[in-house]
Amino acid sequence: MRMSFSSRLVSNVPHVAVVIPCYRASAHILSVLSKIGPEVASIIVVDDACPERTADVVERNCADPRITVLRLPNNLGVGGAVLAGYRRAIELGASVIVKLDGDDQMDPGLIPHFIAPIVNGEADYTKGNRFFDLESLRSMPALRLLGNAGLSFISKLSSGYWKVMDPTNGYTAIDARVAAVLPHAKIASRYFFESDMLFRLNTLQAVVQDIPMDSVYGDEKSNLRVRKVLFEFPLQHALRFAKRIFYTYFLRDFNAASLQLLFGVILSISGLVFGASRWIHYSQLNMAAPTGTVLLATVQVILGVQFLLSWITHDVNCNPTQPISSRLKIPRKRSMLLTSEPANAVDRARAAHEN
Repeated sequence: MRMSFSSRLVSNVPHVAVVIPCYRASAHILSVLSKIGPEVASIIVVDDACPERTADVVERNCADPRITVLRLPNNLGVGGAVLAGYRRAIELGASVIVKLDGDDQMDPGLIPHFIAPIVNGEADYTKGNRFFDLESLRSMPALRLLGNAGLSFISKLSSGYWKVMDPTNGYTAIDARVAAVLPHAKIASRYFFESDMLFRLNTLQAVVQDIPMDSVYGDEKSNLRVRKVLFEFPLQHALRFAKRIFYTYFLRDFNAASLQLLFGVILSISGLVFGASRWIHYSQLNMAAPTGTVLLATVQVILGVQFLLSWITHDVNCNPTQPISSRLKIPRKRSMLLTSEPANAVDRARAAHEN
């Protein structure tokens, strides 16, 4: 059944490329490559200055003509490696780009399911969701399960994609036209890459869709440290939340929801500050606060909360619904997307796109 589905996609998709960023992935990369099906036209293995020389392992042991090995002279992190792979995939003429990890946690057999919504014009970007099947969650370590659930909620706030779960899932697919116009130089290049991608996609009003997948954990070792999640991720999410609110509700548009947010914040803060100051004042005088004073503070807080709840309802319901891919074009000069100069290459690609 899967092969017939893949064959149908091959006939509809001019070029599907897979990007595999590799860092300490030499033990698993050959297994990953062997599982990639015929629906994929190009496979780009990005050696992110890997100390295990994963690129050498691939070149010595794999003769698949679809494979292109890309060696990065310096370690750019998972995000930098993926973006370098995106640029090479666009050079090769890809129309859909899938990102797989090299640690064999992601089933390449799911690629047709990831690219189908993009091919059918239903989404610009798809990503894995390990929370869809409750039974498969039993294989996920409890600490990771709790951490992902918390990060999912924070990511909803910062990205604006309220219906998306599992934001750190790295199994993704993207329309090449969208990948070409992303602000590559601004996207986080390290472990915050997947979450930052969602924020950047929202600024473009791209449609994102979750794809159910199982959790798989083997003998691979994650390079992600708990310290980064606990201390760096919340700050990064807070910064992107502030940017999203400013871009969406005050820079690009100013509507009823903007007023709800504005009045909600002002009234909530003023009510709390006024109430606290009056409580301290009358406590020092050893007197009960007048009823009017209490009501004034209470009414401000209640109105503020109501305004904020109305804004949240609007924000949840205004997710992008129309894919932007059909309105975009790949830069005509694909050579402008060279990986050796990522920032300059992106600037030149944007200029070509605008012209």
